[in-house]
Amino acid sequence: MPSTGEVRRDGQDLATEHKPEHKPRNREKPMNRGDRYEHGLKVLNEVDGEAGQRVVDSLAAVSPELGHQVVAWAFGDMYARPELSPRDRQLVTLGVLTALGGCEIELDVHVNGALNVGLTTTEIAEALLHSAVYAGIPRSINATLVAKKVFTERGLPPVQNLS
Repeated sequence: MPSTGEVRRDGQDLATEHKPEHKPRNREKPMNRGDRYEHGLKVLNEVDGEAGQRVVDSLAAVSPELGHQVVAWAFGDMYARPELSPRDRQLVTLGVLTALGGCEIELDVHVNGALNVGLTTTEIAEALLHSAVYAGIPRSINATLVAKKVFTERGLPPVQNLS
């Protein structure tokens, strides 16, 4: 791929940077409802694994359509877009969920997802710390405590002093 001239801070050319493993859907052939769901389920499993599936399953008895939309639209359409890597999408998601507040269940899923797509515990902790500037310290603390729970459940070592 030819260089775009854009370079990341670490010096890697953005044109040669690793792109998401999942393939964007073929825009020429429209997908039906079932195809969109199946495509979204594949992306959901790549990113969030069992945690994402548990959220969808928990909606089945009360709002199966919401579960369908989480899979088909959020993951099949939005998460599958090639313009951001799954790693970058998780950073954005962590920041937004932290800023919204009251999203501890979703934060648990997405901290796991962030680890699944290659973010480190230090990068996650730093993103949540940075969120304090815009979302406030209480929301940053709540999100950080969710991350701590996930790190502990996964047997990951504590984050060391970041600076």
